Amino acid sequence: MALPTSVAARTLLTITGVEVPIPDPDCLVHLQFRRFAGCPVCNLHLRSIVARHAEITAANVREVIVFHSHADELRKYTDDLPLDVIADPDRVLYREFGVESAPRALLDPRGWPAIARAVAHDLRAALRGDRPAPPSRPDGGSLGLPADFLIAPGGRVMASKHGSHVYDQWSVDELLALVPAEQLR
Repeated sequence: MALPTSVAARTLLTITGVEVPIPDPDCLVHLQFRRFAGCPVCNLHLRSIVARHAEITAANVREVIVFHSHADELRKYTDDLPLDVIADPDRVLYREFGVESAPRALLDPRGWPAIARAVAHDLRAALRGDRPAPPSRPDGGSLGLPADFLIAPGGRVMASKHGSHVYDQWSVDELLALVPAEQLR
């Protein structure tokens, strides 16, 4: 499958009903494909995004996060995120962007430290009653691989990464290094 080098204009609807233009005419879009609602590893990564959200916004980047879960399920886990969260339970966007599911998502040893940290953090949070426990049978399964796309205002895909295991995605530093100097505010 050929990966997109440009993205046709469209409007996505967040789980809170906000319309998100892709591409965004005013900023870069970091389109992230994550796994399922309540995914501990996804939560670990998104906490790093939220912790540095002001830096990302200052670099004129809009965060758009896609999950292969239904909106009702996502709302249980993402209400506190200052990010645009998109439900794609039928994986329409996943197919368009070539985002896969594979056993290597969980079987690759490079992802195991993140899995252990994430599960321990989310288990503590669930036991304290701070957030619901991850689902035992997640929407769309648990073998999804992450992917990242940086999309320019005109729709050109400036950079992309398809993860080879569950925690193989851009860090905030890697994302910010991809932002052209002229794009910075």
